[in-house]
Amino acid sequence: MKIAIIGVGLIGGSMALKLKQKEFATKIYGVDFNENNLTKAKELNIIDEITDLEIAVKNSDLIILSIPVDSSVKLLPHILDLINDSQTVMDVGSTKFSIVEIIKNHQKRKNFVASHPMWGTENSGPQAATASAFSERAAVICDAEMSAESSLNLVKKVYENLDMNLLFMNSEDHDIHTAYISHISHITSYALANTVLEKEREEDTIFQLASSGFSSTVRLAKSHPEMWVPIFKQNKENVLDVLNEHITQLRKFKSALEKENYVLLEELISNANKIRGILK
Repeated sequence: MKIAIIGVGLIGGSMALKLKQKEFATKIYGVDFNENNLTKAKELNIIDEITDLEIAVKNSDLIILSIPVDSSVKLLPHILDLINDSQTVMDVGSTKFSIVEIIKNHQKRKNFVASHPMWGTENSGPQAATASAFSERAAVICDAEMSAESSLNLVKKVYENLDMNLLFMNSEDHDIHTAYISHISHITSYALANTVLEKEREEDTIFQLASSGFSSTVRLAKSHPEMWVPIFKQNKENVLDVLNEHITQLRKFKSALEKENYVLLEELISNANKIRGILK
């Protein structure tokens, strides 16, 4: 199967590596607005050929859109204009409602499958790609009923070859859930990093005293704004909802400390410990 990867960074590159390893892909075309990414992806044998968008789409059975979500919303209608009835387009973005909404009336809507492989790191670029990235992770397919059976089955096979576990939901529910289990984590990490950088002026002290707990909490703060500002923008209402709840929870901790209410503080921590039974 010939595949076009539009965006050969961390996610697109990791998918390419695994699909080649599984011999699911016979040839992979690489398209990226970043020439350095294309060159590096070719050097690392992530892609087989560097080409432009039109040629890649024309010659591929499957087109994987793996670029920032705002760029996907702009580019997807054009890609659908270029394909024939036997081709399939899928995206891998962190928000879904905006992208499905923009093409809901497109004549090739059935050739598109909205999806989201639930994996990522703070790193970026093809040099960070790894074939083992997605194993045993969840992959969400949204609004499956809007896609043609042939396209849907093809995307299912993609995720099976990535060794992922499939979940199905509508795009609105997806965006709500990802706001709570993914997007808020990044905002919290950015905010904590900014707090420490504001209050702790000595970089050597941060480096020398930072525990593994602190490092893991702020790891996501290394994630690039080029990816995450569009995600927050596309999912603004849901992110604001979860952010308001998070601020409420922080105020409870603040109040407990201010009032020296250590019984309440223990209750707040004990309640949080319930997450152990969910995330093992």
